Amino acid sequence: MTVFSERVENGTLGLEKVGEVVRLLGWVQRRRDHGGLIFVDLRDRSGIVQVVFDPEKMGDRFSVAESLRSEFVVSIQGQVIARPEGMINPNLTTGTIEVVASTLEVLNGAKTPPYYLVDQVDVDETLRLKYRYLDLRRPEMQAVFKTRHQVMQIMRNYFTNLGFNEIETPMLNKSTPEGARDYLVPSRIHPGEFYALPQSPQLYKQLLMVAGMEKYFQIARCFRDEDLRADRQPEFTQLDVEMSFVEVEDILPMMERLMVKIFSETVGKTVPTPFPRLTYKEAMDRFGSDKPDTRFGMELIDVGELVGKTGFKVFANVVANGGSVKCICAKGCAGMPRREIDDLAKFVSTYRAKGLAWIVLAEEGIKSPIAKFFTEEEMASLIQLTRAETGDILFFVADTYAIVSDALGHLRLELAKRLGLIEEGSLQFLWVTEFPLLEYDEEQKRHIAIHHQFTAPMDEDLPLLESDPLSVRAKAYDMVLNGTELGGGSIRIHRREVQERIFKLLGFSEEEAVAQFGFLMEAFEYGTPPHGGIAFGLDRMIMLLTGKDNIRDVIAFPKTQSASDLMSHAPSTVAEKQIKELHINIDLPVK
Repeated sequence: MTVFSERVENGTLGLEKVGEVVRLLGWVQRRRDHGGLIFVDLRDRSGIVQVVFDPEKMGDRFSVAESLRSEFVVSIQGQVIARPEGMINPNLTTGTIEVVASTLEVLNGAKTPPYYLVDQVDVDETLRLKYRYLDLRRPEMQAVFKTRHQVMQIMRNYFTNLGFNEIETPMLNKSTPEGARDYLVPSRIHPGEFYALPQSPQLYKQLLMVAGMEKYFQIARCFRDEDLRADRQPEFTQLDVEMSFVEVEDILPMMERLMVKIFSETVGKTVPTPFPRLTYKEAMDRFGSDKPDTRFGMELIDVGELVGKTGFKVFANVVANGGSVKCICAKGCAGMPRREIDDLAKFVSTYRAKGLAWIVLAEEGIKSPIAKFFTEEEMASLIQLTRAETGDILFFVADTYAIVSDALGHLRLELAKRLGLIEEGSLQFLWVTEFPLLEYDEEQKRHIAIHHQFTAPMDEDLPLLESDPLSVRAKAYDMVLNGTELGGGSIRIHRREVQERIFKLLGFSEEEAVAQFGFLMEAFEYGTPPHGGIAFGLDRMIMLLTGKDNIRDVIAFPKTQSASDLMSHAPSTVAEKQIKELHINIDLPVK
């Protein structure tokens, strides 16, 4: 009877194991037949090791080795030997050794996979999602989820060491009218009534502060029934944190130290602190975005005061009507072909800009369709204001402040990509603070909350809530990395009278506010401490950490952009009996 040794993970083998007999388990990555010897790359979660099958050592069991195919699951016992000189594989961590097999057992065969399970595979994403259980076998995917696990453990240890408690909040919640659409769950026991899956644990974590928990965190699953984009999913994971007796200055440095720890321990990168801070207004003025990418310059320049006095009526009229005229200076781009400039004009039109004016500072002089509307002195002042030099192009947008910011903010990002201005691997963290508390929704004809309706106004702006609500700033903050929002939070409202004022501004009647949030406002009457917190999108963080462009690559079983699971075919119809038990009538649209 063969005596099997204890299993050794493939990727852990090295020269120190030479001479030892080891037992390996895993999947056949590749099989090669070389003149009587069979070589197999054997893969498990730790890595790949080369196994050699020699007919002289295997005897009549060699025929089993000849039957091996890709993705067969096998058990092998053999001796570790050093690879001969010239046969070392520097691309493998186990490349200095190989295992000469003495036993082989096929634990399970496998059909031929629908595509090669190798890194950097060039295959349609729909096929990868359909066979997700195969896609996850690829080493690069295994590495992603190892990093994801590391990050979650770092988070748990970090907050545990700071005295936080990890507390689960309910998944079956009360539906709320604000924000994205809820995923609704019908109640069988309460006919005609519904639970909602949580968009975030916001209300419950505030109630935990009322309960005196003081320091809470949770790695929470959240759900939003919204139109999807490349970096969004209907269900996602976030790190949720809440603390009592804190202000902004307590929270931001704590979260910076967390980022330092995560990036150092997972990808070995140093993150300098403290992070720069921009107010919302400064971010919008300089970068046209509330999540600015500061890895390159090309900031927005306000030229309204200057060009509003020129003979160019388009600019002058916009300024006269309270609009904005700004530009960006594309350094060294004077040689840009006209067709590319026209292409950029089409690009900004997708952000509602009505046009893109430009001035080229060529060696032979100024080139621009709008130059004739400027005097020599006005053009000289414009060049001085924008710090433009020979060889540059100035791009202008004139419209409302919001459209100008949006159009030029996206244009600077597009130019940075085309011009290769972003340094690979650089990390630019920053905070954006002092967001507006509210904005006015023209479609709904009412105010809506920028972050959420439980965000506290800045103390000095409280008197303006009723008289000038759009000027009120919030005690809110977002952490941004390389132009991507990693997370956001705020100091919360903890007094009933302030919360009632906010609900009124948002268009709630007193009865509606009580019906939706009466339990929270009642809790505020029982000694609620000042509190605040933050939530980080874990999926997006892992995407940035691992250098992926698609958030679906860092979620084990993601949905498509149409919120479908191609592997399990969810969502799907259910039995009529289940529908009846829930007292639901289905009214499908006519196809």
